[in-house]
Amino acid sequence: MVAKSIHGNSITSIKTSLEKLRADGFLPTLAITFQSIKQDREALRNLFTAENIDLIGATSSGEFIDGHQSEGEIAILLLDLSRDLYSIVFEQIKGSTIMEAADKISKAALQKFANPSLIVCSTGTDANGEFLDAETLVRAIETGIGAHRYFYGGMAGDDMTFTGSYVFTNERQTDCGILALVLDADKIQTTGQAITGWQKMGLSRKVTKSSGNLIYEIDGLNAVEMYLKYLGKSASVGDREFKVFEELGFTYPFIVERDSNETLLKTPLEIDHVENALRMDVEMAEGDRFWFTMPPDFEIVEEIIHEASQLKKDQGDADALIVFSCAGRPPVLGPLVTSENDGLAEVWNSPMAGFFTYGEYGRAKNGKQHFHSGACCWVALTEK
Repeated sequence: MVAKSIHGNSITSIKTSLEKLRADGFLPTLAITFQSIKQDREALRNLFTAENIDLIGATSSGEFIDGHQSEGEIAILLLDLSRDLYSIVFEQIKGSTIMEAADKISKAALQKFANPSLIVCSTGTDANGEFLDAETLVRAIETGIGAHRYFYGGMAGDDMTFTGSYVFTNERQTDCGILALVLDADKIQTTGQAITGWQKMGLSRKVTKSSGNLIYEIDGLNAVEMYLKYLGKSASVGDREFKVFEELGFTYPFIVERDSNETLLKTPLEIDHVENALRMDVEMAEGDRFWFTMPPDFEIVEEIIHEASQLKKDQGDADALIVFSCAGRPPVLGPLVTSENDGLAEVWNSPMAGFFTYGEYGRAKNGKQHFHSGACCWVALTEK
């Protein structure tokens, strides 16, 4: 496998970069594309179809390759990879269910390869502003292909407008669906991890009253009042001017305890003033234990790079790298998020492309497959 990464602020600039690579003898078979909803998806699809390059793509909330990060542009990872080693599967969810779509993805993967691994991109929010049930998606694919197999990926973004995100191939696109790059895991090694870097603060807490995405009580006390006190905010429960998600939700998420010493981030989105409750991005059940978090700093990036370096020790360099990073990381980490992404490319010594997502799919350290909030999820690809 040979990989190259390119970027551009228009279809014309992408075409020019592609022509230069072809002139140098690089003939890619596959393009993994992340682009702003401002860019012309149909024109890009037509370009790669005309060039006989298979295409998988997702809209972004910012995109990057090694050495360049942008908003409103296009980032592409081009692979010269035998078509015998991969397959592209696309499923609409409209008119169906997530379970049914995920089952079709899983069956198609197992029919193609005896031992598949997957790169999964789903839509994040549809044109009506409704978010995909990513927890159900992860559990359904895990059940379908087997818990011992790997898949990594992310939810498409829409430049934080929440007006509709898309996944697409050469021939199809949707604002409510799933796209998977299926790889022959016997021939292509995938090494990856989803990690957040946030640190626990103080004692663990317990959700004592909740329903769906709403938390009413923490340790028997009003959840909104406790969270605001932790933030040092004087705002009352009825203060409708304070926007949790916009101001502090991404900066101060919850670290949630899971089995086998796993932890996940879950993010407060807003105060539901009617219910007098905290609305979370992912459900938290009664009895769930969690910690408030320390203010983020450079140690978050250091942990990401350290863990990647540890995984690389026995493998060596990779052929290509794909990064799925939460859309909440840039406003929290600032320039450090660029250092994080470029640092991963340097660790694996490979061309890289990625985007800022509305949620990430990947394995926690020493753990199971999960849907993540606030994580940096990456996967290195190496042809055996």
